[in-house]
Amino acid sequence: MLFIASLDPIIILIAIFAILIIGISIILRKLNQTYIIGYILVGVILGEHGMNLVQDKESIHLLGELGIILLLFFIGMEINLIDFIKQWKLAVIGTISQIGLSVAMVLLIGYYYDWSFARSVVLGFVIALSSSAVVIKLLQDKKLIDTKVGKNVLSILLAQDVALVPLLLIISQLGGKTESIEHILLMILGAILIVGILVYIYIKKTITLPFFSKKIERDHELQVFMAIFLCFGGALFTLLFGLSAALGAFIGGIIMNSAKETDWIHDTLHSFRILFVSFFFISVGLQLDLSFIYKNLWSISIAILVVYLTNHFLNSFILRFFSCNWKEALLGGALLAQIGELSFLLSSTAFSLNIIEDFGYNFTISLISLTLVISPFWIGITEKLTEKK
Repeated sequence: MLFIASLDPIIILIAIFAILIIGISIILRKLNQTYIIGYILVGVILGEHGMNLVQDKESIHLLGELGIILLLFFIGMEINLIDFIKQWKLAVIGTISQIGLSVAMVLLIGYYYDWSFARSVVLGFVIALSSSAVVIKLLQDKKLIDTKVGKNVLSILLAQDVALVPLLLIISQLGGKTESIEHILLMILGAILIVGILVYIYIKKTITLPFFSKKIERDHELQVFMAIFLCFGGALFTLLFGLSAALGAFIGGIIMNSAKETDWIHDTLHSFRILFVSFFFISVGLQLDLSFIYKNLWSISIAILVVYLTNHFLNSFILRFFSCNWKEALLGGALLAQIGELSFLLSSTAFSLNIIEDFGYNFTISLISLTLVISPFWIGITEKLTEKK
């Protein structure tokens, strides 16, 4: 017992992390649920509203931000720019419609409850984004990734991920965070360079990176650091222009998709992505207050129902309008019905700017987390109902 007591607390905490994740993940796998739910539950169990074993939440949060960068890098690697451009109308119109309707709906609700304009707009943004992490995993599990509905859903998810940056900028303005003319011009220059890179990739279709060779493909240690450089180098590039690090990683992933000789990057960084993405969702779980959810269960339940019905049917109509039959459209709508992980970033930004207060922040992260938990069940019910038709 004295030996255990002398161990560094971080060693004990990591061991507990691993044991809890393994145990919960085994249960979730039998229930056909995504592991993201397990990571959130681990955070709840270890947080101040559970066992209160994690004191340094800030470090976990910083590791989680690295996870978001890696996640968007991998999402970018899943995107073929040529195929996306072919479906730009669906992606752009679908995303703008989703955001516009969500904001309009929350503005009406906010008017009834006397919410501020900024708060209503932020909550509208929050519920408009779907979960790339959950949806892509479900598409892969259900072997839908290369189907028409899978490609359409991916194009909408991509457009939503791209929309994150302007949404964050709007929230900053709503919170009274003013940018200097020099900073705005720098961001515009960065955006122009990104567009230029994407246009170049679209024209060339396949690119060759000059610093790659066959030796790298046979050197695993060098691969690790080269892959990290490609991911975080893109993040650093956009940070230098005052843009989101996650956006830079995302663009870096798209570049990797077009450079066919870099297939090894996926295998090299996959374990890193799992680890750091888990930290992001654990950091979310650390903030969840189960007693708050219990006290506000009725309000949260109504909000969940409104979110699912709105997101599901709006996306279904958009998919049906552009190419899908009703069965495919309803399935695609179900896949996009939940609130995504990037909405946590919108919520935390709004909270730091005092646009939403403690109650609004707790309500928002509770709502997002519960929609992620419910999503596989909602999709399964939709599949069964559409199969009967």
